[in-house]
Amino acid sequence: MNTEDYKNVYVFAEQRNGVIQPVAYELLGKACDLAASLGEKVVAVLLGCGIKDQAQKLIEFGADEVIVADCAELKDYLTEQYTQAMYQIVDAGKPSIVLYGATTIGRDLAPRISCRFKTGLTADCTKLEIADTDNGKQFRMTRPAFGGNLMATIICPNNRPQMSTVRPGVMQKRTRDDSRKGVVNEFKPVFDASRFKVKLIETTMNCKCADDITTAKILVSGGRGVHNKEGFQKLQGLADVVGGMVSSSRAMVDAGVMDHCFQVGQTGKTVRPSLYMACGISGAIQHLAGMEESDFIIAINKDKFAPIFSVADLGIVGDLHKIVPMLTERLKKEIEK
Repeated sequence: MNTEDYKNVYVFAEQRNGVIQPVAYELLGKACDLAASLGEKVVAVLLGCGIKDQAQKLIEFGADEVIVADCAELKDYLTEQYTQAMYQIVDAGKPSIVLYGATTIGRDLAPRISCRFKTGLTADCTKLEIADTDNGKQFRMTRPAFGGNLMATIICPNNRPQMSTVRPGVMQKRTRDDSRKGVVNEFKPVFDASRFKVKLIETTMNCKCADDITTAKILVSGGRGVHNKEGFQKLQGLADVVGGMVSSSRAMVDAGVMDHCFQVGQTGKTVRPSLYMACGISGAIQHLAGMEESDFIIAINKDKFAPIFSVADLGIVGDLHKIVPMLTERLKKEIEK
């Protein structure tokens, strides 16, 4: 394979019900950095039905070109239909790099595309970079390994395209620029309907999350030290005062106290709020992987040796069940002044 024939950074711009998902904009931000290092351009791939008018938003967030496949077969996400369309687009464009969000859709689609191209796929990346080496520029993908206890940097030197998935909230999107100009090209996939073995009968939304913790600017997060639902009510009181949301570590999800959609960490969601308050969270590396990029971290824990203090900007050693109510009342008074 002549790797020099492959150029540009492609981003799978995931959309659901006609709405482009935030992870697509985050990936575009990172793709701009990668493309600038390579001297190439950023291309967003938008698949769906009735979604042509969304292409300009992708340009405003960093895409130089948007390839749109807008047809009835792509109205709902079905694996075979999306795989055929995405494969044809990547095969025609020959990108050097393809990025996907590590969502339920991205995790289903990306491995099928990598398999068809007989190339590698690095999942759940936390860092993507272009490094200068003796053999030229090299794309490096870093992800947690061995249960989060080790960070592995992976390369794919001999096959193209180089592919990776990135969890929502890991990368930062660029500021939207309404003045950016780009090219929108329509692509007409040729489907092999004989391979369509699955039909969507009904869609049921049963997620308990009214809001997404990945969009919160302030998170008050509880761990094993919160103990129970009554403890989380104290955290909710604090969150209400500061205008934030409540989230949780895996321990409380496993205990049935909190729903999985509120979980922060390697097996939950990656968050990057302006303020993250870790209450009764020890700071296992799996949890840190999901929140250590927060702008400001406050930790409250009885154990002064808890690992969470190693990443905290401000630490409070003490019983959260006493500290949180006191902090809530004090903040109320300050706000009312």
